[in-house]
Amino acid sequence: MARILVVDDDIAVQMTIRLLLERAGHSVVTADDGRKGLALCQTGDFDLLFLDIFMPGMDGFETMRMVRQQQPQLPIIVISGRPVSPEADTAPDFLTMATKLGAVSSLQKPFRPADLLAAVTGCLAAAGRGSPSRGGVASSP
Repeated sequence: MARILVVDDDIAVQMTIRLLLERAGHSVVTADDGRKGLALCQTGDFDLLFLDIFMPGMDGFETMRMVRQQQPQLPIIVISGRPVSPEADTAPDFLTMATKLGAVSSLQKPFRPADLLAAVTGCLAAAGRGSPSRGGVASSP
């Protein structure tokens, strides 16, 4: 079971991700903006961060930059809805930009539950390969 922080200003998206992750056995904490998410990152020990790119106040790019400075090993999955516009073909690909800036994975809203769970499994497996198991720091009986 992983401890996962979900930062998204859309409460419906927060609750959907929380429900899917908790059903999969994970512990989930939510925040509705980048500043609250950053504060939780500083005080909590999370295995994974879900981060919306577009939020009022501190956006996902700024939040990710600050999280990377403090916890460079924390895997981040960015999520975002594609802007619906006639210029959609020429609009910047913010999810790709976020992965180039340090996110491990990205999901386009709306996403399928199976895609979300696959991204979580992949990120946690990748993070586990490069670092010691958290189980190794548990106190002895």
